Amino acid sequence: MTSVPKTADTNDLGRIKHQLLAVGSAKVTGIPLPASLSSTAGPSAGKGGSVFFSDGVSRIRLMLDEKSTVHIENYGDSAVLTFEGPNGPVFVDGFVEKTGCHCPKQAYITINEGCIFSCRYCSVPNQEKHIKTPDEIISLIKDACSRDTIECISLTSGVVGTMNEEDARLFTILEKIRVFDLPIGVSVYPTPGLSKRLFELGVFEVKFNLETATEKLFAEMCPGLDWEEVWAALKEAAGVFGKNCVYTNIILGLGESKAEMKACITQCLENGIIPIIRPLTPSAELSDYSRPSAADILDIAEFLQSELPRFGLDMSKARTMCAKCMGCDLTPMTDLHAREVTV
Repeated sequence: MTSVPKTADTNDLGRIKHQLLAVGSAKVTGIPLPASLSSTAGPSAGKGGSVFFSDGVSRIRLMLDEKSTVHIENYGDSAVLTFEGPNGPVFVDGFVEKTGCHCPKQAYITINEGCIFSCRYCSVPNQEKHIKTPDEIISLIKDACSRDTIECISLTSGVVGTMNEEDARLFTILEKIRVFDLPIGVSVYPTPGLSKRLFELGVFEVKFNLETATEKLFAEMCPGLDWEEVWAALKEAAGVFGKNCVYTNIILGLGESKAEMKACITQCLENGIIPIIRPLTPSAELSDYSRPSAADILDIAEFLQSELPRFGLDMSKARTMCAKCMGCDLTPMTDLHAREVTV
C-alpha cells in the first residue's frame, strides 16, 4: 500500500462526518480521480461531479469544488482528508472509493432525466430531458459491473410524461433487469397500488419521498405534488414490503423547526417507514439558502438513532438505494454507532 503521512490526531470519519456534511464539498489533489460524470440524481444533480471518501466503516459523498475548505490528498489506494474543525485541524485516513453507477457498490440509475414538476430545491427540471430505454439501462448496469463489485440495482426517475406512462416504462425495465439476480430498489413518485405491482416484479425495497417535514412546507416547496398522496403510498408500501424495506427522504434545512422534524420522524417510524434525513444542498430556487449546521445535522441524527429501536426498525438492514450508501447523510447505525461524536 502507498505510504500515507501519519498524523497525531487522526479521527474516525463517522465522528466528524456531520461537520463535513455542513460543508458539503471537497477539493482533491494528488493522483487524479477517474473521469467523473455529473450526477443526474441526488444532492449534486447537474453539478460538476463528486467524490466518495471512506475510512472503511463510514462513507461520505462530497461535491468537487476547488475552493472547498475540505481537502482530500489522494494516494491511489489510500487518501487523507483534512479540514479545519472547531478545535483545530482534523485528519482522517481512508481512501477514495470506486463508483459503480452514481455510488459505490450499486448500479443506481436515473430512468428519466428531467421532470415536469418544479420542486424549488431541485435542479433536475432545468436539465435537458432524456428517457433511457431498457437497453440503455441494461448497458449501464453491465458497465457498472465492469468497474465495481455491484451488490444491488437502484432505480430512480423524474416525471416526464403521465403517471401511467411512467409506471409502464418502469415495469418494462424491471421485467428485463431481473436477469441480473440482484436486489432491486425503486424510488419514484408513487401512484395508488404501485407497491403491490413492484413487489410482484421482484422489487426488494421502495423509497417514496416526503421531501419536507410538514405539509405546509411541502405545498410551498413542491407545487403540483400531493403530500397526502405520498403519505398514503408510504403506508400502503409498509403493508406490502414489511419491516425495514420502506424509506423516505426528508430534507433538513428548508425552514422547519427541530420539533417539526422530530415529529415527522416519529410519525414515519410509527407507520413502519424509515426516514432518511438529507441535509439541504442549496440549489435551483434555493441557491441562496444555507446548508444546515453541523450541530443541527448531529442533533436530528441522534434523535433518529434513539427512536429507531423503539419501533423495531434498523437502517443497517437496507440492501439498496440511499439507506445502503448513506454517503449524503449522517447514518445512525453506522456513523453514530459506538462512536463518541463531538460538535
